[in-house]
Amino acid sequence: MISRPKQLSLELGSPPPATFDNFVVAANREAVQRLRDLPTALAQERAGDRLVYLWGETGSGRTHLLHALCDAGAHAGLRCRYLSAHHALADFIFDPACQLYTVDDVDLLDEARQIAVFSLYNEVRAHGRTAIVVAGGTAPVAMPVREDLRTRLGWGLVYQLAPLSDDDKIAALVQAARERGLQLSPEIPHWLVTRHYRDMPSLMALLDALDTYSLERKRAVTLPLLREMFAEFRE
Repeated sequence: MISRPKQLSLELGSPPPATFDNFVVAANREAVQRLRDLPTALAQERAGDRLVYLWGETGSGRTHLLHALCDAGAHAGLRCRYLSAHHALADFIFDPACQLYTVDDVDLLDEARQIAVFSLYNEVRAHGRTAIVVAGGTAPVAMPVREDLRTRLGWGLVYQLAPLSDDDKIAALVQAARERGLQLSPEIPHWLVTRHYRDMPSLMALLDALDTYSLERKRAVTLPLLREMFAEFRE
């Protein structure tokens, strides 16, 4: 097996925005459909389950789905807020004008932000036209957060995101390449999935690097070109 490249040193282009249409659903159909329906239900003031927790291993699509949800929410005329450990504490304060909150990697939040998310749960539950969707790496019972927040994570719907099979990953790479206008020879997606990084974020980064590399050299994307790119990464 070929070793992993040390780093992706090429400047990557901007990937397409995360939407429900470019998410590979695979075994996660119920969770994805529930999230798809949520913005419309909120806009029509008929939302039922407004507390949702998603969990799954790295690369299972948690972040993609949260961004896709915010994108769908904006198209439905909602004010949405995506939150993570990188956001200021003030961003976690409840705003009645905001109808949809998403919180990524809840297990990476410091205590102050955990307390803020706990408060968000309470406020959302008290306001009928708002919803909160939180994502983390483990099930609520095993989540390394404050006990009061751990309890809140299990208040509503809980979905485990099933990891993609190799065939699913290959399909995702083919779809992502098509969106970028990138023509891949048939063996490239299989070669990437079976020989290098297994998680989707890394695979998508490799695809973007390959796109940039081929454009810089004005050459078609072929397996020899891909091997050449990896040889440069290892230098």
